[in-house]
Amino acid sequence: MRGVFIDANKSLADIFDRQNKPGDPTVRVNRDPDITSDQIPALLDGAEIVVVDHTALPTDVARRCGGLKHVVFLGTGARSYMNPEELSELGIAVHLIKGYGDTAVAECAIALMWAAARGIAQMDREMRAGNWLREDGMQLTGKMLGLIGFGGIAAEVARIALGTGMKVIAWNRSPKKFAGVDFVPLEALLAQSDVVSLHLLLNDETRGFLSRGRIAAMKRGVILVNTARGAIVDEGAMIEALKSGHIRHAGLDVFNIEPLPADHPLTQLPNVTLSAHSAFRTPEASENLIHAAWEHCRRVARGG
Repeated sequence: MRGVFIDANKSLADIFDRQNKPGDPTVRVNRDPDITSDQIPALLDGAEIVVVDHTALPTDVARRCGGLKHVVFLGTGARSYMNPEELSELGIAVHLIKGYGDTAVAECAIALMWAAARGIAQMDREMRAGNWLREDGMQLTGKMLGLIGFGGIAAEVARIALGTGMKVIAWNRSPKKFAGVDFVPLEALLAQSDVVSLHLLLNDETRGFLSRGRIAAMKRGVILVNTARGAIVDEGAMIEALKSGHIRHAGLDVFNIEPLPADHPLTQLPNVTLSAHSAFRTPEASENLIHAAWEHCRRVARGG
C-alpha cells in the first residue's frame, strides 16, 4: 500500500522522515505546502493513502484520485477542507487526529486572553509608531472564564486558568465533570462570563453557533477568544460588537478566510489580537501529530 504526504512544510516533512520505521508502508513526502487541490490526483498517482495538512480535497477532485481509499487528516478540522460523508460514499475513509496539541492550543488561548486583557499587541503597535499608549487593562484574577465546548483543549485551558486564580464555568453538549469547573446552561455562561473561549468542533450544528443573538447575550465588555474555527462565529456580528465595545477585545487564531487578507475588517480594528492559525504549532505538538499520522498509515496498511 502506497501513500503520499501531499503538502508537507519543511518542519513536518523532516519529522515525518525521521519517524519512518523499517517495515512501514511507503509514503512519499511532497515538500511543497502550497499545492492546489487540482494537483492532488497527479501527485497521488494511484496511491491508496493521502496525508493532508491543510490542502482542500473537494469531492470532485477525490473522484479523480484513482485508488484513493484513506485520507489521514492532520488534526480534527477536516470539515473545513473536505466533506467526509461524500468521501465515504466514494469509498474513501477520513481519519482524524485528536489530542496531539491540546496543551499547545490551550496555552495559545491563554496567551490570547491575557494579551487581550492588557492590550499588549495594541501597545506594541503604538510604541513602534512612536506613540506612548497607556490604558487600563483588565485584571483577570477572580474573573469568570466561560468555556463553550469541553474537550481536551478546554480541559487544559481550565487547568491553567484555575491555577491563575480565575473562576471557570463551562457548557458542553454532553454531560462532563472536571474539578473546579461548574457546568452551566449556555445562557448563564454568556451572561456571567468576563471571558468567553470557544472550543467546539466545526460541523453543521456548530456553524454560526455564536450567533448575533448569542453575542448580544454576552456581558458588555467581554473578551472573546477563538482557537477553534472561524465559522463557529457570526463574523459580521462579532465585528459590529467589537466596534461598539460590546466585545472589549477579541483574540483570534482562526478565521473564515485563511490566510486573512490584509484589508480584512478585522485587521483594521485596534481591539483585536490576531495569530495566524498557529495555536497548535509547537515542536512537541508536531511530534505527537506526525506520530499519530504514521500510526494511522501503519494500521490501514495492515488492513485495520
